[in-house]
Amino acid sequence: MDAFYATIIDDLKKIVPAEFLQFEERTQFTSEQTLIVDKEKIIEVMSCLHDNHGFHFLMDLCGVDWPERAQRFDVVYHLLCPKLKKRLRIKCSVGEKEFIPSIHSVWKVANWLEREAWDMYGIQFAGHPDMRRILTHHEFVGHPMRKDYPADQNQAMRGEALENTFDRDRQRLMSKYDHEDLMWINIGPAHPATHGTLRFMSVIDGGERIREMDVEIGYLHRCFEKMCETHNYNQIIPYTDRLNYCSSPMNNSAFCETIEKLIGIKVPPRAQMMRMIIDELSRIMDHFVCIGTNLVDLGAITAFFYLFEEREDIYTLFESLCGARLTVSLMRIGGMGFDVPEGWLENCSTVVDKIEKRHQEVENLVTTNRIFVQRTKGSGILPKDLAVQHGYTGPCLRATGFEYDIRKEEPYWFYDQVDFDVPVGTHGDTYDRYLVRMEEVRQSIKIIRWCLKNMPGGPINVPDKNIVLPSKKDVYGNIEGLMNHFMLIIKGVQPPVGEIYHRSEAANGELGFYVISDGTGNPYRVKCRAPSFSILSGFPAMVHGNFLADAVAALGSINIIAGELDR
Repeated sequence: MDAFYATIIDDLKKIVPAEFLQFEERTQFTSEQTLIVDKEKIIEVMSCLHDNHGFHFLMDLCGVDWPERAQRFDVVYHLLCPKLKKRLRIKCSVGEKEFIPSIHSVWKVANWLEREAWDMYGIQFAGHPDMRRILTHHEFVGHPMRKDYPADQNQAMRGEALENTFDRDRQRLMSKYDHEDLMWINIGPAHPATHGTLRFMSVIDGGERIREMDVEIGYLHRCFEKMCETHNYNQIIPYTDRLNYCSSPMNNSAFCETIEKLIGIKVPPRAQMMRMIIDELSRIMDHFVCIGTNLVDLGAITAFFYLFEEREDIYTLFESLCGARLTVSLMRIGGMGFDVPEGWLENCSTVVDKIEKRHQEVENLVTTNRIFVQRTKGSGILPKDLAVQHGYTGPCLRATGFEYDIRKEEPYWFYDQVDFDVPVGTHGDTYDRYLVRMEEVRQSIKIIRWCLKNMPGGPINVPDKNIVLPSKKDVYGNIEGLMNHFMLIIKGVQPPVGEIYHRSEAANGELGFYVISDGTGNPYRVKCRAPSFSILSGFPAMVHGNFLADAVAALGSINIIAGELDR
């Protein structure tokens, strides 16, 4: 056992009897060990890990349904110790009518994560302050992620029930302010300032400062994780496109890398370099969308057109590579769907040069603009400690001064060979989030140029007929190729029995996939750790005491994408 984890076990045994703990040592994935804990001791264990061992981040929490077991559900927690770059998975077994203690007192983000686990599985958390549905509507019957819930059974909320929702929420928020002269403001779910189908309910005072805010999500929920269970692994790739659709290739690469790690393969160097280029182009595109639309919210429309022109240039690059622009499905498990055509790398270099020039123009136009600075500096502040409590990652975390970038701290592909910087802010306000994203664009340009200069030759897929489809020449030219193609299409890639959590540095932060394989062509469980979910959970704290108009600016700066938020 690793000395770090051995120390943890010894420390936990001082406060929890040994029979309540079971450590599963992983020889294949040493960076993610699993600790099985009795549910009655979960608060003591989590408090010890948080306070004494540096596991300051609750990255994700999810349920898993095992209908044949007496204790039907697993509650799975994924923790991160950023100082030592260590991960730990905690598991608790819970019966169908049993309660597990809530850990929202240890991590604030657990509030939303536990609500999701109850909504999807019916797992009950004792002591939770606000156990309501979060992704499905309040009229929904049942829990859709259970194995016995039919995947094709939809439940719509219409008419009077929908109208009653607004009255109920108003009464819930205003009831504690009966004797004060306050106003209830509803924004959304269809409002241009929300950048998606979101609903914000605010209690504001006479000076239009926010006293309390609640967020309602789930309007774009299509149960991505349930769909994963009814499709084979390669069929899931197009569904990942619809998560963060502003940078869809990053979702492809993160999911494919997860399954490749579970299988135990590494894609060829050329495929890795292609993924780096495409991911960094996607990062630039995502940041430009965020900055451009945020400026429109503030009434500055010129830079929006500048930035979206460069976004279209990147789309044109993607189109020449695979024929699609928005949802590209570029990656495959085991490599790439397409190699770069002749002249593509040169065109990419030309586009990057143009992006750099336009980026500088926008920076000159916006960064020191007096109106923009006055609207964004000092508003929408979320301190570093609260950002960590809410599981913030990516630019929103780094804007608070917390330097953590997976490409640097837990490098994958060739990121450890590239000389690039990780920009951080100081105050965690709307202005710092803008600055961090602008500087990240500059660093992405540097990474892309390094990749273009060092692009290796060779294949783009692993030479394994059980993973990669044969060429059309083999399919039409010999019976072995035809049979190979048939089996992969019908049965799909079949990873070994096991589980894995893999993450990458997406445009909004840590994009992670927790996958459980039962050895068949379809995953037993897929949980997507989308950065927007944790980030939005901290938004009410971010805008508390701010003007309502400044909350609109803050919302644009955190770049909530409804596709990955609601899944």
